[in-house]
Amino acid sequence: MRWTEVIPSEMCNYLCIVMYLGLVKVTAVRDLWKKENFFRFPYPRSVMPGYRYEAITANLHMSDPAADVVNDQLRGQPGYDRLFRLKPLHDDLLTACRANYHPHKNLAVDERMVATKARIGMKQYLKDKPTKWGYKLFVLADSQSGYTCDFTIYEGKATSQSGNGLTFDAVDNLLKVPYLGTGYNVFVDNFYTSTKLFTHLHQQRFGACGTIRENRVGFPRTTDNALHKKAARGDMRWIREGPLLYVKWKDTRDVTLCSSIHKANSGQCVQRRVRNPDGTWSRREFHVPDPVKHYNQSMGGVDLSDALIKYYTVTRKTMRWYMKFFLHFVDNAVVNSYLIHKEMAEMKNQKPLTQKKFRIELCVALGQVGKELASNEAAVGAATSTDHVPKEACELSNDPNLKASKGRRRCKMCKNPTIWLCEACDVPLCIIPGRCCFRYWHKCRH
Repeated sequence: MRWTEVIPSEMCNYLCIVMYLGLVKVTAVRDLWKKENFFRFPYPRSVMPGYRYEAITANLHMSDPAADVVNDQLRGQPGYDRLFRLKPLHDDLLTACRANYHPHKNLAVDERMVATKARIGMKQYLKDKPTKWGYKLFVLADSQSGYTCDFTIYEGKATSQSGNGLTFDAVDNLLKVPYLGTGYNVFVDNFYTSTKLFTHLHQQRFGACGTIRENRVGFPRTTDNALHKKAARGDMRWIREGPLLYVKWKDTRDVTLCSSIHKANSGQCVQRRVRNPDGTWSRREFHVPDPVKHYNQSMGGVDLSDALIKYYTVTRKTMRWYMKFFLHFVDNAVVNSYLIHKEMAEMKNQKPLTQKKFRIELCVALGQVGKELASNEAAVGAATSTDHVPKEACELSNDPNLKASKGRRRCKMCKNPTIWLCEACDVPLCIIPGRCCFRYWHKCRH
């Protein structure tokens, strides 16, 4: 079938089907339009034809294909952009994430994986993640709600921009003061934590807290009053250097943290399940350093966002690597929208929708918007064909010699005298064999 340009109403319909596939799982997308009783899904058929959905999917791009060709020719040269195919939608999504939500005080930075089996240099392996193979994103999320405030896509091994290493740049690039402001507390794991990073964040007026590896450069090497290997559960030691506090606490194993936010100990306690000498189990309270308790409460922002995305994800197998990111961007936008809805409902003392119900309502709304736009476009087309009718430009005269010449006007297109004008546009236009300016005028304008 011949390709036709996608109009806004069709794009709304297309996104409706994309979201529908996150709610209704099928082994093949074509099953949604099958007529057999076993595969009968009336809703997708009411939104758009299956052949049109497949045509849009096959031709979907986030950038200008002609510009992609120019960028591909620069491969291996300084001007080449590996993420060029994503940039237009990527930048729009980031702008929306930053502009539509004011995060709470505590933020978390962590990695996120977008699953893929593609043979591409950007694919990474993270053994500690549920999705071990995929594209890696560095994500800044609100610790309380899980809202994705910002993210960067890891393109692969490259020279550090600042000379301070990958993890330093990853965190520093996410904390953009012009739109985010300062005064936030940032929680990270031991992949990012370093003395240099936390000192830099303190100078930028960001608090920071995170687990730290003891072999990191800048970690205090003193053994004075160190935590003994056979220390009892709940024992702690700490040392302060400038704005940074280093804490070591004995739980089932040693836990080491660095913080520029907390005091070492304010007498807080946690409960742990312990085994008694007689073999029974009971719960006991142990003193815990402030950084440990606060870290456990605030580090899970990105994990919360990942969980919300995974419940009804729209991602699926695809042969084009950038389509994986398109589907992930849809997931990200929907989850962020849901979290905004949830907070707005709570502010109004209303019960928020569940995420599933929110996605259903959004899916139906997108399908309805498409229908409304289509009906409006059809109405405009009907109005074009009915309202734009020719009318005499000449004044009627009783004199037969002047009836077709008195008051003639210059045609808007060819500048020749004409006796006709468009009733709706009030523009003189020719309607004669071989020179129908009336038709050409409206074709160019509509």
